[in-house]
Amino acid sequence: MDLTFSPPLHKQRHQFVVDFVKRNKPKKVVDLGCGECTLLKMLKFHREIELLVGVDVNGAKVKKKMHGLAPISTDYLEPSYDQLRVELYQGSVTQKDARLKGFDLVTSIELIEHLTPADIELFSEVVFGYMTPKTVIISTPNSEFNIFLPGVSNYRHSDHKFEWTRAEFRSWAMKVSLDYGYEVEFTGVGEAPQGQQEAVGFCSQIGVFYQLGGRDCCKTLLVNDAEDLFSYTLLYSINYPSLCDNNILRRVLVSEVLYWAEKLKNRWMEEQAGGICDAVALCQTEEGACAEEMKDLMEWSGASDSAEKQGSCTSSRIVAVPLDVLWSCCPKVRMLSGSLCNLKHLLMDEPNIKLSQDSSAVLVNHWEQDQEDDYNLDDSGYPEASLHSNSAEQEEDWEAND
Repeated sequence: MDLTFSPPLHKQRHQFVVDFVKRNKPKKVVDLGCGECTLLKMLKFHREIELLVGVDVNGAKVKKKMHGLAPISTDYLEPSYDQLRVELYQGSVTQKDARLKGFDLVTSIELIEHLTPADIELFSEVVFGYMTPKTVIISTPNSEFNIFLPGVSNYRHSDHKFEWTRAEFRSWAMKVSLDYGYEVEFTGVGEAPQGQQEAVGFCSQIGVFYQLGGRDCCKTLLVNDAEDLFSYTLLYSINYPSLCDNNILRRVLVSEVLYWAEKLKNRWMEEQAGGICDAVALCQTEEGACAEEMKDLMEWSGASDSAEKQGSCTSSRIVAVPLDVLWSCCPKVRMLSGSLCNLKHLLMDEPNIKLSQDSSAVLVNHWEQDQEDDYNLDDSGYPEASLHSNSAEQEEDWEAND
């Protein structure tokens, strides 16, 4: 019988785990026998997970694909408050490692059939007795289904040490549950041909183990009394950018404040002919309380009296954009800072932000060309050439950034 699965069977197994994660939202997940990290790459996009770990005895296989778990550019450009750390280890599932204790979900997808009977006992003790996760998902081939698989005379893979029937898998799972304080549900993926499902079951059988409350189990208690061990070798670890990191939060907030301050300044300048905007106040440099702020701003921005001495034809003013205006106009600024008081606190020590003396407003430079000089430049035809020159330079900058 020519039997094919759609989607392919390995994708159905992984999708089963993904769907479980969507429903149950575990925060700490470890995949035992992670191989080339295919399942982990799917799970990293489910940001309810805060710690995502993979373990495999074949370190070379893990290293080959591990960088596919690194953050992508969007994670850096638009960080969220979600936190994710990824860790990959080389180690055996028959050995204890304290770093894997207390996870919400442990997955073991098509792994146990590669273990010897002696190793199966150690696997049970390590996973259920030592790691004590809240949930365990284990999948393994169903040998009863092999009659539908062309070319399979004994086992599906040359490295398989056994393949269980449904009754054998159920017997092992029920014993483990009894020994370590779990209950188990049975299901699977890869349906049999029409009319054969009840007779042979799924191609891959799956057991979902749930930890029972108040696990009054001597076997578990004895194992948990053992000294913490660190048997695995860390191959890779990465923390995804998160707004919970204060440095990243400040960087994003400053970028938003500068963008909106410039936008509000430009809006005010456009409306200047029709009257002063109540939201944004103009600080003239010649007189008034903002003269000292102007001096500080010029020093901070790198401007000096040398411009005037060299015959510069530009003059500068400062537009003060009140923080309460930024707060009311910019939803993302409100979200990032949490409160107006906190916004002021976060901006006070930022070198790229200039605040007024009372820290109530962001000061933004506005440079103006002298009118007489504009006329002279117009007569010479220089402004048009200058405009084209600047546009060309800007275009080169864009290309460099791409």
